[in-house]
Amino acid sequence: MAPAPRRPLAGTTHAAIESFLRGRGAGRMPHPGGTLLEHLRRVQLLLAEWDADPAIQTAGLCHATYGTDGFAPALLPLTERATLVALIGEPAESLVYLYASCDRAAVYPRIDGTGAVAFRDRFTGLERIPPLADLRAFLEITAANELDVLKHNTALAEQHGPELLAFLTRAGSLMSSAAQDAVAQQLA
Repeated sequence: MAPAPRRPLAGTTHAAIESFLRGRGAGRMPHPGGTLLEHLRRVQLLLAEWDADPAIQTAGLCHATYGTDGFAPALLPLTERATLVALIGEPAESLVYLYASCDRAAVYPRIDGTGAVAFRDRFTGLERIPPLADLRAFLEITAANELDVLKHNTALAEQHGPELLAFLTRAGSLMSSAAQDAVAQQLA
């Protein structure tokens, strides 16, 4: 018997996370497809559709908290990481940090479908090889994020769609089959 699919985040914790994000200005911050908060919700829901673990869904909902290499505004300074840990837990916050700290110019070309990828932290300049589970989560969040951005911005889709397709195709089986299918359907 197959395991039951994971459900989207719900309940008090989800409401508290959205309240935190709203309080930090995500509901007023412009982003392709509306506001940053709307984008974060869509990323989390896409991860839920792909049956991602709740910690990955939570990280998807909060992925831009510290800003990203592609979206500079931060909702929370790195000096306050403990605030996010208290809200979403260490496993999800660790994924948020991994996503936010990724130096895309250094890391993306290194992703080739294998599990050993040296990540350069754009905040510290240091490199490390994250555990395979974290790399997989990073790629799921990346795919969900990029697919949502490109869905809501035709100019970016035309400009970056082909290179994003090549990058995510190289990631291959490091992503779930649901994520791979979504990438192929939207970008191919």
